[in-house]
Amino acid sequence: MFRSFCVSAVMISALVQMTLRCAAQNPTVTTAPGAMSNVLYGAAYYSEYNPYERLDKDIALMKAADITVVRMGESTWSLWEPEDGDFKYAWMDRVVDAMGKAGIKVIMGTPTYSIPTWMYHAHPEVLARPLGGAPTFYGMRQNMDTDNPTYRFYAQRLIRNLVEHYRDNPAVIGWQVDNETSSYGASNQDVFVGFVDHLKQKFVTTDNLNKAWGLNYWGQDVNGWENMPTRDSTISTGYKLEWSRWQQMRVTDFLAWQAALVREYRGPGQFVTQDFGGSMRRDVNEYQVAKVLDIAANNPYHGTQDHMDGQAQTEQGDYTRSLKHTNFLVTETNAQTTDWSSAYQYPPYDGQLRLDVYTHLSSGANMVEYWHWSSIPSGQETYWKGVLSHDLEPNRAYAEVSRTAHELQKIGPHLVNLKIKNDVAILYSVDSANALDFMPFALSTARQWQMGAPVADYKSVVDQVHRALYNNNVGTDFIFPEDADFSRYKLVVIPPLYIADDALLQKISDYVKGGGHVLMCFKSGFANENSAVRSQRAPGPLREAAGISYQEFSNLEKPLALKGDPFKVGDENKVMYWAEFLQTEHAKPIAYYDHPFFGRWPAITRNEFGAGTLTYEGTFVSDSLQQKIVRNSLMDAHIEAPSPLPQHLIEKSGVNGYGKAIHYFLNYSSSPQSFVYSQGPGTDLLSTKSIASSQTIDLAPWDLVVIEEN
Repeated sequence: MFRSFCVSAVMISALVQMTLRCAAQNPTVTTAPGAMSNVLYGAAYYSEYNPYERLDKDIALMKAADITVVRMGESTWSLWEPEDGDFKYAWMDRVVDAMGKAGIKVIMGTPTYSIPTWMYHAHPEVLARPLGGAPTFYGMRQNMDTDNPTYRFYAQRLIRNLVEHYRDNPAVIGWQVDNETSSYGASNQDVFVGFVDHLKQKFVTTDNLNKAWGLNYWGQDVNGWENMPTRDSTISTGYKLEWSRWQQMRVTDFLAWQAALVREYRGPGQFVTQDFGGSMRRDVNEYQVAKVLDIAANNPYHGTQDHMDGQAQTEQGDYTRSLKHTNFLVTETNAQTTDWSSAYQYPPYDGQLRLDVYTHLSSGANMVEYWHWSSIPSGQETYWKGVLSHDLEPNRAYAEVSRTAHELQKIGPHLVNLKIKNDVAILYSVDSANALDFMPFALSTARQWQMGAPVADYKSVVDQVHRALYNNNVGTDFIFPEDADFSRYKLVVIPPLYIADDALLQKISDYVKGGGHVLMCFKSGFANENSAVRSQRAPGPLREAAGISYQEFSNLEKPLALKGDPFKVGDENKVMYWAEFLQTEHAKPIAYYDHPFFGRWPAITRNEFGAGTLTYEGTFVSDSLQQKIVRNSLMDAHIEAPSPLPQHLIEKSGVNGYGKAIHYFLNYSSSPQSFVYSQGPGTDLLSTKSIASSQTIDLAPWDLVVIEEN
């Protein structure tokens, strides 16, 4: 029977507080979930989106294709609760039961990222207020203030009911909390009040705040917390940086709250995950969120056709694996084409869907799911196509998915739970990413004083150094400023570490002194944890370890060459955007600018400090230069790169659950490739053929071999 709920603000507040107390009593799960016995392979499935009833046919197609898992339920709060307090399960029960009978596992999502219309009409205050206070409207997903107590009340009630309902269903193996969660740019009054409370705890007095943020500038001193201005039009870089941290903290708190609720009501063996909507988002601290998950998940979309080289997927996989130093899930990735328009319709070439799956597995994924099973006939994502096209019939993509699934049924136990140990890590700093967005070093126009869109930023350097390592066939982890110890790595690559406290810079210095090797990019050590430029000569506390200092820097109106092409890259011998006037103190110059003025200063230096080395790039280098510099840094760190392979051929390795070395060789090109296998003798798991050391192996376009050493 339908029951209408009239919820008072007092009741909502009391229930939210009770839920938060329950969440606090639930311990944070920091250990990895139990190892899976086989790779999970499937797609998100939405029976409710189909234009006609076809559940039986879909399941028959899935069974024929050897699909083993589906993700469901996260997108349709309006069907779970069509009216306030009126919960409906039958529409999903039939789907879950049918999947269970077919032996297909289910990951259920909490449908909290898209609120129903009845909630909006009853409580429009739950919508997220954007900076500047522009009007808010219903219609888009992810448009709510996740801190709002009314929203939290309804979300808590929904989660509790759903998890209790499916806790004992053997088909449901795990829960995805929310979906691609971010802060949604919310600046509502409750968000601002929470921010001020956070500032009170961090700075204690407004005097301390004024000094940390330099609010004397333009007379912006805050004299009393009640006078704190909103974020809407602030020009304080300290304020902007702390607000970005607050938004990250809000996301972490919201997901921790959901994870605790699920743990309170879930059945034994059901895991908790969250699908990051692509890693390294500016308002999400994935490192902190991962602490409240049993297993991390990610949705890595990427280029196809001639733009698929495996690097983007590998970078996302390396990052997600590094969050908990264990295996992860791919909860969404390209099936056919993507985009919120029909202007990005690039279906994968033959072989690319299959190669993509093994790309994720070679980075440590234990599951690969597509978004989604079947293409929808209308709506914003009409052209974000699934495995099946709009005709919902078997097609080229389905055939390739089926082939891949049949392979995984046979060899998946040899690929699941792959353990990867790397000697190289990239230090990722979301604070530096945000602070450099506030003060970009490159703009779309070179005209003085005219602001434009960045053409290069923090993430572009992260991508560049990862690609350089990837093209050198060197496995890579990510580390974070919060990590206590860098010493497990021989080489740490540091993109522009613009924001860092003295403790982090000292940790880097100690790492080098103790025998570690660092490749560091420009703008590192320049500003402190409050985005205030240090009053000591750059690069501040890194000066001794780097063996250089500088007082001046310049934007570069156009690219410059390095004198004498020291890295032998020909036309790619160029640097751009930014140049620091490095003065060597103990460091050795590696390369100079080829310019009548800038040429007096080195562009790249290398310093021996203690038992280690620090190579410093004072400029933004070309991709080809970066690849050579990275290779030199690998040699400094005594890291032996794998034997050279033909262009477009990538090798990735790990150890499987049987304790045997696994080597993937992946051909990201439309041309056949041949190479000499240089690892220990073994078996190609896909063909079951024996492989000898020094044997020549031929690969078809967009094909691979997976060799398990004997």
